[in-house]
Amino acid sequence: MARLHSAACERNRDPILAVLREVLPQAGLVLEIAAGTGMHAAYFAPRFPTLTWLPTDAEDEALASIAAWREDARAENLSPPARLDVTASAWPVERADAIFNANMIHISPFECTEGLLSGAARVLADGAPLVMYGPYKIGGAHTAPSNEAFDQSLRARDPRWGVRDLDAVIALADAAGLAYERRVTMPANNLCVVYRRRARA
Repeated sequence: MARLHSAACERNRDPILAVLREVLPQAGLVLEIAAGTGMHAAYFAPRFPTLTWLPTDAEDEALASIAAWREDARAENLSPPARLDVTASAWPVERADAIFNANMIHISPFECTEGLLSGAARVLADGAPLVMYGPYKIGGAHTAPSNEAFDQSLRARDPRWGVRDLDAVIALADAAGLAYERRVTMPANNLCVVYRRRARA
């Protein structure tokens, strides 16, 4: 069956939804990057009927799962999934009114974080939000023993992976043209981090 399932998504979707309700615009295009199973897209899109939700991923298995969840959701504002490689110089959309990304930067090489932030700055409208969800280190330290163990397991699987330090990501975002707005503490020692595209000169 093409439809993949994530228990973590079921646990975190309502706390994330609360943040999205505060920061997403009333209308426009929400670009979801690394949509994975597609469960977030299928859950969030019907709850923002005045927005168009475009889920993307780089992997064939994920794209098939997103399409399957979309079929079940039957939300008119949920677009078919598109292939997107964050490290590419061109993305499938030239402009977005918001970007959402969950649980990607710690399970990918750091150049994917760089690509995400530079690409977001390229396509976001001035003042538009980038919302990122996942675990982080704060000031170089893990926020919980479970996150430290998770980080070790990630690096054992691939030394290019690992829980990122929030200060380093904020600095990278700032250099790309994204202003850090705030972080929201989430369940299971995760954070939602909100950035805004600074006005272009």
